[in-house]
Amino acid sequence: MSKHVARAPAVVLLLALAVAAPEPSRAADGDPALGLTLAQEWCAKCHATGRYGDSPLAIAPPFRELHKRYDVEDLAESLAEGILVGHPTMPSFRFDPDQIDNLIAYLKSLER
Repeated sequence: MSKHVARAPAVVLLLALAVAAPEPSRAADGDPALGLTLAQEWCAKCHATGRYGDSPLAIAPPFRELHKRYDVEDLAESLAEGILVGHPTMPSFRFDPDQIDNLIAYLKSLER
């Protein structure tokens, strides 16, 4: 019996496991593109939401710098409960879990 024939069952098993394994959920990891859309819709009036440019409101930090102040993943709880701190004119926001995952994924993408 050749080596190739002996390996065939292992290869078939690995292929079967790969096909049967569920695909990771994008919602659990967040979708940075949807996070950018959310940031542009809700935050861009005051914050620079992209990689360049100044925030329209000088006291509002650019999103690309948030990771220098906070672990952006730690912002999830505040986004769920409502951000009540920040700059004095910042309104209170509450986002649903999918929106939070997407926004955090976008903020993480700005760290690179």
